[in-house]
Amino acid sequence: MTDEKPATETLLDPAELRSALDGVHHAGVPGVFAEVRQGEQVWHGASGVADLDTGNPVHPGMRQRVGSITKTFVSAAVLLQVEKGHVRLDAPIGDYLPRLVPGERGRKITVRMLLNHTSGLAEYLPYAFPSLKELAPESLDDNRFRQFRPVELIALGVDAPSTGEPGSTPGVYSNTNYLLLGELLQHLSGTTAEEHIAGSVIEPAGLTQTGFPGEPQIEEPHSRMYEALFGRIDPPRDYSVYNMSWVMPGAGLISTVEDLNRFYGKLLGGEIVTPSSLEQMRRTVPVIAQDGRTLDYGLGLYKTETADGGTFWGHDGTVWGALTMSWTRDDGGRQFSAAMNLARWTKPGSEPHPIDDALATFKRQAM
Repeated sequence: MTDEKPATETLLDPAELRSALDGVHHAGVPGVFAEVRQGEQVWHGASGVADLDTGNPVHPGMRQRVGSITKTFVSAAVLLQVEKGHVRLDAPIGDYLPRLVPGERGRKITVRMLLNHTSGLAEYLPYAFPSLKELAPESLDDNRFRQFRPVELIALGVDAPSTGEPGSTPGVYSNTNYLLLGELLQHLSGTTAEEHIAGSVIEPAGLTQTGFPGEPQIEEPHSRMYEALFGRIDPPRDYSVYNMSWVMPGAGLISTVEDLNRFYGKLLGGEIVTPSSLEQMRRTVPVIAQDGRTLDYGLGLYKTETADGGTFWGHDGTVWGALTMSWTRDDGGRQFSAAMNLARWTKPGSEPHPIDDALATFKRQAM
């Protein structure tokens, strides 16, 4: 276990944070690392191993596939286009991408509905990864190096049965929405969504360790990423080498816990989008997540409340073998980002896993 204790007194409790992070590792996560900020004070911690074969330890500066945290970056890029007058939040997506969402649905579904998951467009993943319908891992292995085209994935979601009428709530979380937003950014900017987000959001925010991968491998330093698929892969399998074209604009970003805290701090501090755009991002609706929870979802980010009445904004994210979370208090005074190299450890219908309790303990301490 490593940690960095600030030289001055702070409201952070390094011993408690270190103990809680160790608890996540001891409960079954091979490796976990985090950064917690209280004002100008910063604590870094890591517990466990980055590689089960070599026993090399994790450390707080490692790069991580951050999954759906990517959606906040996409949303910020779209809002910047709104500010420039290049797109309207309540304009039909059919005005911009009529071939991808044709006919009446294209006229009813707005850009805002894509951002807050109230479009009614279904998730494409069960169709691109058909073995997931039986919680079987074959599709994960079959698609490891497959190069998907966004338009073919979007078509799977658009052609699938709708999850509801456009604009109705609760919305249903769907990566199809964010692949469409990636195509929208490309349409508006004339470059790929990934290049546009890098130039409009990542670089201006000074995020030097954040970017979209150009190949299946992750640049060092990084951890292996072990997928359990709800207990169906035992022992969990390493999917750290993976072609992320299956979800790139929705969940393909690589970052560090330090960069994530910097990003959300700047975003919620009004340094990336204008205050009026941020207000739009924080207008929430109920959205049913893929794990069945109901989220208070805005435009690319959502909120959570602590037991003492605090409000935090951010996003969680998973890809095969990796789980990441990043949360910032609404006044910006407290932040934490954490990354784990194990995903989907709980078997369906089983009792809560010890990891769940340990992770909840760490989150309470970090918040």
